[in-house]
Amino acid sequence: MTQARGIRVLVWGENHHEKHDEVPRRLYPDSMHETIAAGLRSLLGPDIVVDTATLDDPEHGLSAERLEQTDVLFWWGHVRHDAVDDAVVERVHRAVLAGMGLVVLHSGHFSKIFIRLMGTTCSLRWRQGDDRELVWTVSPTHPIAAGVPHPIVIPAQEMYGEFFDVPAPDELVFVSSFSGGEVFRSGMTFSRGRGRIFYFSPGDQDYPVYHQPEIQRVLANAAGWAFQDRPRDLPHLAMHRTGEFDTPREWNGEALA
Repeated sequence: MTQARGIRVLVWGENHHEKHDEVPRRLYPDSMHETIAAGLRSLLGPDIVVDTATLDDPEHGLSAERLEQTDVLFWWGHVRHDAVDDAVVERVHRAVLAGMGLVVLHSGHFSKIFIRLMGTTCSLRWRQGDDRELVWTVSPTHPIAAGVPHPIVIPAQEMYGEFFDVPAPDELVFVSSFSGGEVFRSGMTFSRGRGRIFYFSPGDQDYPVYHQPEIQRVLANAAGWAFQDRPRDLPHLAMHRTGEFDTPREWNGEALA
């Protein structure tokens, strides 16, 4: 995959389990978000800026100024979705519609921002256990699948299964199967406004998934795919009167000014 230049990536992490739970502290002594960021830095190269932010930062680390300087936002959350301020969700939502890329990871499917962008419950089936997960590439020519083995083998992972209540994706890139027989659409792309969104499910806090090189490759590819090198701008509609062309505006049969 051709590496994009000048991408500014921000990895957002809830950073709760690493502070309070023994297993995530042991698996991710530098935190999950820093582990994800380190993998991106190693694969995307020195010309790519990768920063991190957490829930406990002022404005959750997602001020208007910081989002303006972010090309692709990665989002990992789990047990504190409700603690994310609605004003920040609105800010991120507008940034995505204007063209910022968003990569939502694992239990981020229940984040306020993902639910808002999808317009559905985003619920799914799950089972906490040492399931083997096989991540199968179903769109081998997609940029996010470049250099990714088929399948990715995750020796132990939380099971996510269908039905996953999200809209039909623009593209289905990965499908996972589990040792219990379940399947799951584990890698999907969406577009909202001018923004590109990728959801990728592997990455429970109790397993060292983000240390796997194959997973790091998927995330690096996703950053390059979600990046768009063009000015940020919210989509808008306008009425134009040009020559003989007239687009009237009416409400209940009455013309509006």
